[in-house]
Amino acid sequence: MNTSVPVNKLAQVEAGDFGVWLTQVLASFRGSAGTDVPCGSCRGCCTSSYFIHVRPSDLKTIGAVPKSLLTAAPGLPQGYKLIGFTSNGFCALLKNGDCSIYSSRLQTCRDYDCRVFTAAGINAGGTDKAAINQRVQEWQFSYATGQDQQIHNAIKKAASFIVKNRAAFPGGRAPVAPSDIAVLAIKVHGVFLLPEMGSQTSSEIAEAIIRASREFEASRSTDGTEKQ
Repeated sequence: MNTSVPVNKLAQVEAGDFGVWLTQVLASFRGSAGTDVPCGSCRGCCTSSYFIHVRPSDLKTIGAVPKSLLTAAPGLPQGYKLIGFTSNGFCALLKNGDCSIYSSRLQTCRDYDCRVFTAAGINAGGTDKAAINQRVQEWQFSYATGQDQQIHNAIKKAASFIVKNRAAFPGGRAPVAPSDIAVLAIKVHGVFLLPEMGSQTSSEIAEAIIRASREFEASRSTDGTEKQ
């Protein structure tokens, strides 16, 4: 699977200040605020064959979604639903190029931010994610400090390690989906800022990633903002 972002970018779209964005996206991972994505006319995430998860807490949205579009979510507890996509890969709620329930859209949609792929230096997927991949290539972060650039580089290194060193993780259990790789890389990027990184084996780095991920998830459980 080729997940690297091509060097030749089609255009440049301002992604915002990296440090500010990172603070917001980490808060989104821990809570339920979501992020404010400057989508403009892009509808990539709405036209890229995504199943949309509906949580029991999405009460306002559930009322706005036709029941015929809701199906049970396999492997999840009762009350969790999925919204599928049409034969052309479009979200079933996309009407005339816009979300028909935008003001009461799902938390899943509020959380989605394709800039995580740009931060991780990977694409969102294959040809079915072409529209998102184009925007991923176009996003351009700005940096207030050199430290922000170092952190961004650490996130890219984390994603690259996860992609290339799956066997280093116990049982080979490393994320495969690009979205999971990008999110994990952002959560554990601190591992790749440590000075001892250069002397550690792949297995030791993988263990450090696992510890950092568990610490992040524990912080969600203790700060009172964990998503339901």
